[in-house]
Amino acid sequence: MSKKANPTYSAPALEKGLDIIELLSKEEIGLTQSEIARALDRSVGEIFRMLMVLQSRGYVAQDPVSDRYALTTYIFEIAHRIPTVGRLTAAAEPLMRDVTRATNQSVHLAILADESILVVGQTNPPGNNILSVRLGAKIDLWQASSGRVILAFHSADEVTELLKKVPLPADYNNEKIRTELADIHSNGFEVRDSFVVKGVVNIAVPIIDHSGRAAAALTMPHIERFGEKITFEQCRVELIKTAATLSKNLGGKPPGIS
Repeated sequence: MSKKANPTYSAPALEKGLDIIELLSKEEIGLTQSEIARALDRSVGEIFRMLMVLQSRGYVAQDPVSDRYALTTYIFEIAHRIPTVGRLTAAAEPLMRDVTRATNQSVHLAILADESILVVGQTNPPGNNILSVRLGAKIDLWQASSGRVILAFHSADEVTELLKKVPLPADYNNEKIRTELADIHSNGFEVRDSFVVKGVVNIAVPIIDHSGRAAAALTMPHIERFGEKITFEQCRVELIKTAATLSKNLGGKPPGIS
């Protein structure tokens, strides 16, 4: 662990907490409390207090069988959340305005946060009749088209971890959700009936970043109006084009979709 030789300011408690985080970041199976104390040349009492705070804040978790402490994914989320949101919303806002005007449909931008889907952007068309999702809304991971298309472009290990933490809907099992995620990955988008509003069909497309993972998703909760001149297929194509442009702006390669 790198440390400054002569720090201008000292915060011993903070340093102990950071030492634990840095130590655990190198351990695949975690460490027990006594192992951490020995590695950091600290007393067990000091380490216990730090671990309790880190655990209560969600940075570490203790395995109930082995008593080993390991880092959670929380630090990963923090490291990517704010910069991603800032970049995403800045890049997405004008594109989202364009696609809502072109399709006369609402569009929202969502990311994965705290094992849920968080809506970080929302644009509405100029018409009188709209369907929108509240900005800042948190939605159940497995019952959101945004969540499904994001996880379709995450690793199998990440999906496994979330399956352990977030219960599936009553009519789902692990095999079924994995099959559907594989289909989404193959297609590059998802079209399905809304989980919450009857008669609404969701079109959801991933936003791919430079690493090849889905950083976010654009979702259009499509509503059918009498006398609508813009077809559903036109809406699908326009949303896919918008997501592809946004992915490229983030340095990502859009999935090969038609």
